[in-house]
Amino acid sequence: MSSPEKEHKWFIEQTSPGTAHMFAIKDYLVATRTPYQQVEIVDTYFFGRMLFLDGKVQSAELDEQIYHEALVHPAMLMHEEPRRVLVIGGGEGATLREVLRHPTVEQAVMVDIDRDVVALCKEYLPQWHRGSFDDPRVKLLHQDARKFLEENEAHYDVMIIDLPEPVEEGPARRLFTWQFYSLVKERLNAGGIMALQAGDFSLPFLEAHSAIYNTIKQVMPDLHSYSAFIPSFNSDWSFIVASKDSTIGAFEANEIDRRAGERHLALDYYASETHRRMFAIPRNIRKRRNAETTIIDDDRLLTIY
Repeated sequence: MSSPEKEHKWFIEQTSPGTAHMFAIKDYLVATRTPYQQVEIVDTYFFGRMLFLDGKVQSAELDEQIYHEALVHPAMLMHEEPRRVLVIGGGEGATLREVLRHPTVEQAVMVDIDRDVVALCKEYLPQWHRGSFDDPRVKLLHQDARKFLEENEAHYDVMIIDLPEPVEEGPARRLFTWQFYSLVKERLNAGGIMALQAGDFSLPFLEAHSAIYNTIKQVMPDLHSYSAFIPSFNSDWSFIVASKDSTIGAFEANEIDRRAGERHLALDYYASETHRRMFAIPRNIRKRRNAETTIIDDDRLLTIY
């Protein structure tokens, strides 16, 4: 691996008013603004190719497999036979890629509002999507996901919500409210499961996860936080899985390996042992999360710095 010389530029992702991550850049491939957000795709020395939206890292070549397996496979393997799956967001196509690895899937609908981001990812991130957009089981739509759910009464076995953080003026803010999660619940089949990324899981930055968790709990009380360390995020990153009708609370970790074997999944990261670690929440994190009283509402939206 080559090292950045002093004169090379750095991409600085400001993570809070007092913290930042820095990435030494080999080459700038894309820097543009779509109708919805700022998009940057860069080649870096350490993490390889990276995607940033509104200045926030979304995924990196080195470790995107960790993020996308952690997001997708707990929900997909907790469901006995996921046939119809809805992906909300996930413009890189990697979330869709992981969903399609399950041979039970008959249809995967992906709704991402930003056509331009998807087009750029198709061109510049082939290792992420690996042709998943062209799979005959896929229906790709470019519209507001909330409006889609309001206007279409189709039901799904699993919904995977892979949205950017709700930054001010970003396109995702109304997809973190209790009203939205109520709509998700309505569109899940019996036994249906939802999974989503839910922000930084480290103690100084737990506010967003706690608010999202507490908001979902008002709608779907069988829910569970879990996390995975994502090197390019430099943090334990959180996810939430929730079921429509209390079907996952008693799920046994040993089932992960058994079901993965039945579906002929050769996963790089996720397995029964990984599942146990991901769902083992430290006491101080649980205490802070469980004390949260915020409920995200259409009239009181969540905003991340």
